Amino acid sequence: MISFGLEATAHTIGIGVVDGKCEVLVNVKDMFTPTIGKGFIPSDLADHHIAIAPQLLGFVKEKVDLNSVDVIAFSQGMGIPNALKVGATLARYLSLKWGKPLIGVNHGVAHIEIGKVKTGATDPVVVYLSGGNSQILAYANGKYRVFGETLDIPIGNALDVLAREMGLQMPGGPEIEILARNGDFVQLPYVVKGMDISFTGIMTDAIEKFKEGVSKEAIAYSMQETCFSMLTEVTERALAHTNKKEVLLVGGVAANKRLQEIMKIMCDERNAEMHVVPKEYAGDNGLMIAWNGILAYGSGQKVAIENSGVLQNWRTDEVEIPWLK
Repeated sequence: MISFGLEATAHTIGIGVVDGKCEVLVNVKDMFTPTIGKGFIPSDLADHHIAIAPQLLGFVKEKVDLNSVDVIAFSQGMGIPNALKVGATLARYLSLKWGKPLIGVNHGVAHIEIGKVKTGATDPVVVYLSGGNSQILAYANGKYRVFGETLDIPIGNALDVLAREMGLQMPGGPEIEILARNGDFVQLPYVVKGMDISFTGIMTDAIEKFKEGVSKEAIAYSMQETCFSMLTEVTERALAHTNKKEVLLVGGVAANKRLQEIMKIMCDERNAEMHVVPKEYAGDNGLMIAWNGILAYGSGQKVAIENSGVLQNWRTDEVEIPWLK
């Protein structure tokens, strides 16, 4: 079984091809980078993906015999509609051209499944953190259930907005991680509400302190320490509630080394094993979509062309997971 996966939910367009054992045949991607001081404008993302898609497809054709492909998988949601539509349109075209089944993949579930297969995690509490999502999940009764999540903006988005205000390059998370290595702590709001978290107030206070003259390094350090501690607290509660013995970090923010350090301390104290998705699969990529396509197709899932419209708000916990039953 060979699966061709197309990712286009936000700033990155990617194509991955994988076999039934998750052996990587090809995995290429390209990320749109806005000018300093600007965020990600949806129309710019679409223009970028349209321009780059033929180049990526040409590279894949050089590496893989596309006649061997069995299924076409694409990120149907969640995401930014302008970006999603580019990927979905290309996937439909390839499905019709090659006469292959079409698989609509949930972006969040794809992050989880590539993390599991690449780390060996079996039944973890999942910490899914990215520019578009911040959720603490675990599998139960046929779906990945949300045990805690952001009440407003995701952690990745909060880091991006803060970075933009400080004049840093997008995406902002990696830039803030570098600055934080030389920072001192200043007090920021710590907002945990039951099992949920909020980042808007913390981000706003951090921006205000920066404008008042607090150094970029101190702001970056304090933002990370506060937000990552909040996330670790909620993850620990989910571990206690579910009685699971593994934690899996996935999504673009999972690549942050300080987040990994804080989570590892908690896991060690609870005798839980911590897994981190490999860095090359932490950010958005086509391979995770291709692998999810393998799992879905093997469980009898596919989507008709007429039902393949994008699903902007398709939540992770709305997806049936038949391959785990």
